[in-house]
Amino acid sequence: MNTGNEHILIDPQICHGQACVKGTRIPVHQILSMMAHGDSVEDLIKEYPSLSREKILACLDYASVLAQEEFDPFLNLAD
Repeated sequence: MNTGNEHILIDPQICHGQACVKGTRIPVHQILSMMAHGDSVEDLIKEYPSLSREKILACLDYASVLAQEEFDPFLNLAD
């Protein structure tokens, strides 16, 4: 599935359809979680040599797009 981000891929055959860094099996949520817990871009590149600064920044950009989506908590209450 096209995510609109050249470095992020969603494929049901890879990581159970979770958003991953293209060409890897590294889920975007893993990159974000590691950064949230203090890992730097350089730390991530050392840990995962298949990553680049550009790919890591693409994960952040992907997350920022998701955070912009509008959510109505009352939308499904009628169900």
